[in-house]
Amino acid sequence: MSVTLTDQDKLTLRTAAYGAVALMTAAGVAGRPHRAATHGSIALGSATGLVGHVLAKTPKGLNFKTTAELADHVLPALTAAMSLLREQAPAEADNFRRTVLVAIEAATRTQRDELSPPMAEMARKITEALDAV
Repeated sequence: MSVTLTDQDKLTLRTAAYGAVALMTAAGVAGRPHRAATHGSIALGSATGLVGHVLAKTPKGLNFKTTAELADHVLPALTAAMSLLREQAPAEADNFRRTVLVAIEAATRTQRDELSPPMAEMARKITEALDAV
């Protein structure tokens, strides 16, 4: 069975995935925000399957003034992405969830010490949004 996603569906997936990395970066990588964003984006770029094809292109428009504005946009997109994939391609929903979790882990690996409380809390919020459906 071939799955065809609309342009809006693809934008939702890209916004959710790349937005999750942006949220982790905004949550505070002491002195290393570009490194966190790079590692997270590389992880997203290494995705396979339908998810990999969609995430090969980065979204535009994730520039928000505050972390709260970014979260207001990205967290619902994570839930929407999981919902649409569970409906249209259940195996790809699991692939998307794992891909996003690997990306946020990659973004946090730039920490020298243990994960900071703000980053741990943001990772929890992202996971919660992924599992909300």
